[in-house]
Amino acid sequence: MQTEITGTDLVVGDAIGSTATYTRHPITYKANEFTISGIMNIPKGEGPFPTLVLGHGYIDTDIYTSGRGLKREQDYLANQGYIVLHTDYRNHAGSDDDPNIDSTLRLGYTIDVIAAARALRASGLPQVDTEKIGYLGRSMGGGIGYNVATVAPNEYDAIVLYAPVSANYVDNFNKWGRNMPAVATPIIERFGSPEDSPEFWAGISAENYFDKIDDPIMIHHGSADNTCQLAWSERAASQMQAFDKDVTLHVYDGEGHAFEPQWELSMQRSIEFFKQNL
Repeated sequence: MQTEITGTDLVVGDAIGSTATYTRHPITYKANEFTISGIMNIPKGEGPFPTLVLGHGYIDTDIYTSGRGLKREQDYLANQGYIVLHTDYRNHAGSDDDPNIDSTLRLGYTIDVIAAARALRASGLPQVDTEKIGYLGRSMGGGIGYNVATVAPNEYDAIVLYAPVSANYVDNFNKWGRNMPAVATPIIERFGSPEDSPEFWAGISAENYFDKIDDPIMIHHGSADNTCQLAWSERAASQMQAFDKDVTLHVYDGEGHAFEPQWELSMQRSIEFFKQNL
C-alpha cells in the first residue's frame, strides 16, 4: 500500500437535486494525483453536520454512473442529518482512470477512501463537522473498510460494513479472479499465485493487521448471502475480538447479499452506532 496519501481540493458543485431535508451535489476531490468524482448530500440547516463517506460494491465501470450503488443509504442517512459523500472511486464515472487498477488488485480504491476523509477535513466547508467523520462500505466497499481501518487507524471515527468481502485476499481471488484468465494472469505474472507467493498475499490481507485497528466497527451480514460468505465476517469479527477490538457483528437470518426485508433494522442499528461513536 502506498504510504503517502493526500486528500485535497474538495469541490462541491451546484445542487442537482433537492428534498425537504437535503440538497444533492456532484463533487470531486484529489486522491494523490487522481481526481475522484462522487455525490454529496448536504442536510438543510445550520450545521456543522456529522459526515459519512460511503463506499459502494463492485459495479462494472462500463455501466456505473456517479453515486450508483448505495442510493437508498445516501437518502436515508441524509434524512437523519448526516452529510453523505458517496465516492465513485478511480476509474468510475467522472474519476480519472488508473491503468493499473486491476493488476494492483484495486488497492487504489482504499487510497480514494482514505483521501476522501482527508479532503473533507481540509475543505474548510462550514457544514462539515471535521471531528465526526464515519465510513459505511458495502461488499467490495466493506473490504475497503477493512483496509482503511488497518492502513489508516483513526482516519474514520466509526466504520460500518455491509456484507463485506473477505479480509483474506486469497478468498477474494479464489472467488472472483482465479477462474478468469483476463483478471488472474496479469496478477499472477506480477505477484505470483497465492501458492507460489504466500508472503505477498498475506501482506495485502487486512486480517493480518487487525491488531492495528483503533476504530469501532459494526458488521452486518445475512445468513443467506450467496455472494460474500457469512463465514468471512464471522472469522473477521473473531480475529478482531482476539485483539480486544471494538467490533459488533449482526447476523440477519435469511437475509441475502443486497439486504431487503431487514434493511431498515440494519440501518437503525447503524444510526445508533454512529450516534454513539461520532
